[in-house]
This record gives sequence, structure tokens and C-alpha cells, in this order.
Amino acid sequence: MKDLSYCRHQFPSLSRLGPDGQPLVYLDGPGGSQVPASVIQAIGDYYTHRNSNTHGQFVTSQESDAMIWQARTHMAAMLGSPDPSTISFGQNMTTLNFLLSQAIGRTLKPGDEVIVTDLDHDANVAPWLTLEDRGVVIRRVPVTSTAELDMDALRQLVNDKTRLVAVGWASNAVGTVNPLAEIRQLTAAQGAWMLVDAVHWAPHGVIDVEQLKPDFLLCSAYKFFGPHIGILYARPGLLESLPTLRVRPQSEAAPERMETGTLNHAALAGTIRAVEFLASFADEPSETLRNRLRQAMTHVYHYEHELAAKLYRGLSGLPDLKVWGPPVGAQDRAPTISFTVAGQSSETIARRLGEAGILAWDGDFYAMTVVDQLGLRGQGGLLRLGLAPYNTALEVERTIRTVEEIIRG
Repeated sequence: MKDLSYCRHQFPSLSRLGPDGQPLVYLDGPGGSQVPASVIQAIGDYYTHRNSNTHGQFVTSQESDAMIWQARTHMAAMLGSPDPSTISFGQNMTTLNFLLSQAIGRTLKPGDEVIVTDLDHDANVAPWLTLEDRGVVIRRVPVTSTAELDMDALRQLVNDKTRLVAVGWASNAVGTVNPLAEIRQLTAAQGAWMLVDAVHWAPHGVIDVEQLKPDFLLCSAYKFFGPHIGILYARPGLLESLPTLRVRPQSEAAPERMETGTLNHAALAGTIRAVEFLASFADEPSETLRNRLRQAMTHVYHYEHELAAKLYRGLSGLPDLKVWGPPVGAQDRAPTISFTVAGQSSETIARRLGEAGILAWDGDFYAMTVVDQLGLRGQGGLLRLGLAPYNTALEVERTIRTVEEIIRG
């Protein structure tokens, strides 16, 4: 396992001290990671030297055009697509998914079925629920008591009326990684599309759209050390078949066909640097960007997984505490550890952790249905901790000690 904590010095925010004079422990990454200096610099550099709109006959506009294409190229490399024109950008994943659902909805007829899951963030549920007004039938995959998808139910739901299955790669609430290869086989057998919300997986492991073959895949740069911007991969030729919302002068070809209005150019400059920051974890700088990213994300997975296993073991041994989701180490899993404590609200625990300089989230994190199905709404949902390459074993130990002190009063 490669120790990636050396990257800590590249994050200006990590030098901030908490109320007790100790460094803050940033375990809030599932809600958005911290940002390295190179990304911050790239955003400022764009505004300083080449701020312009596109397709002009002058240097700053031409540099902006080239930068946008570079951003597509970098994200294509990160997702494993050989074609940069499969990459579209938007304000965020949620907005892109709403636009996509409306375009797909215009191709569906009453009685067609779309499958969503009760494990997903609502950004991959609510856009599809809007199609019910068109007569589209929305089917839901329930969650088991172990916070995993009920695959038996999904197998029964997929049929010749299924037009699309919208599923997350990993749960942002409990870290469960879904069996996407099997879901792809189920959808392909019925000629249905598969859309993958990879927002919570993209910071933590390898993505290969050539291998998985999703029809659509979405993620967000602010989860992997970049700025707030949404990214959509669409299988070649697919966007051209959809009646997307756009102004009349807008290009009818992919990837611009999916992009409404002027893009956030400075955020795209930051996204390029975020991808390059991830690639810097590779061992072979002479390799292609794709190969470096594959190697780097493998290192990220193993480093974070070791920290997550340590955190999981430490918390699981505490009295009255229950960790939700599959055990760490038993299967693929995101390094997201969510728990509850009997008799205590998650909000109270999060507040006390915050007072101790440990940044953690409480609630449902927009994964509303899984929290309700697990019966956790009454105590304020879950307490969620997320690990990133800038976290350390010492921070994990400090967190376990602090949680234990809170439980014991």
C-alpha cells in the first residue's frame, strides 16, 4: 500500500487549527473534498490571463476553446473513454440529470418503465419521478437490512417494458458499492439503458466506461479535489438521439448538445488540475494520462480502504454504536463509515465532534429513502465520516478516541 498522506502539504485548508489549537480533522469529504493549491491557482490563473467567452477570433477566446477541449480530454481519461466528445459539462450533477431526464422522457410513452433505487441520492431519483406526469411508470428497488440493494427484487423488476435503470455506483450514505456489472447484464438483456451516478465513487476508485459500458455516467469534480461542476459521460451517438433542451444557435452535436449556456470556464480549468493532481499519485510519470490515473486510483482505493478498515474496527468495538453498510474488507466499498449510537441523536454527536475539531456530517445526505427504510429518521439519520488521501492513521485514532469519549459521557 502506498502512503498518500504526503499530499497533505498541498492543501492550504489543512493548516487551519480548531478551537482547541489542534489541526482540524477533515472527515467531511463525502459532502465535498478539500482543494489543493494547484487547483486554486489554476482557477485564478484563468481569470487573470485568459478570461473570455468561446469561438472568438482572438487569443484569449482561442485559449478558452482549447482549455475546454483539454478538460473534456482529461475527464475522458479519468473515466476511461477514448473519445473526449463523450464528455459534457454542467452546473452540477443534479442539474445535468434533470436535463437528461427531460430529454429521455420526451422519447418515452405511457406505460414505459424506469427503475430507480432506494439506496440512491435523490439527485438520481427525483429527476425520474418527474416523468410520472408523462405516464411513465417508476419502479423502485428496495434496500435490505444490511443497507444493500435487494438484487432479487431488481431482477424481478427488469422486464421488456424497462427503458432505463438509474443506479448509483456507491452509496453516499453508507458506502455500499452496487453490483454494476450484473445490473448492466440485466439491462442489456432487455435493451434498456443504464445510467450510473458515480459521484460518490469517482474520488475513490477506478472508473472504466469501456469495460462497464454504461449508457450514461455522471460525477462531480468537487468530490475529487476540484471545483463545483457536473460531468456527464454519454455513450457515443446517444446524445444525438435525444431531444435536449437548448437554444437554437447551440450545436446539435455531442457534447455541446447537452450544455445549456456558457460553461464555467474557470471551474473547467480547475477540473483539469484536479485530474492532474490525482494522476500525480501514479508511480510512472511517463505513462499516458489514462494509465497514470488507473494506477493512481488503485493506490487511492487501497490507501483509503486501509484507513477505513481501521476506523471501522475501532468504531465497531464501541458500546451502543452500530456501523451501517457492508463490513470493510468483505467486498468493494467506498471509504465512508456511517453509524448511529443508541439513545443519542446523530446531530448531537456531530456537534460534539465539531467542537473537538473533527468535521463530520449528520442527517440523510439527500439519500432520504435508505435512512427511512433503515428506521433511522427518528434519531436524526446517520453520523457520516469519509476518508480521503489527505487523511492519516493518527486522525483516525483521534476520531475513535473522541467518539468513545462522547459515548461514555
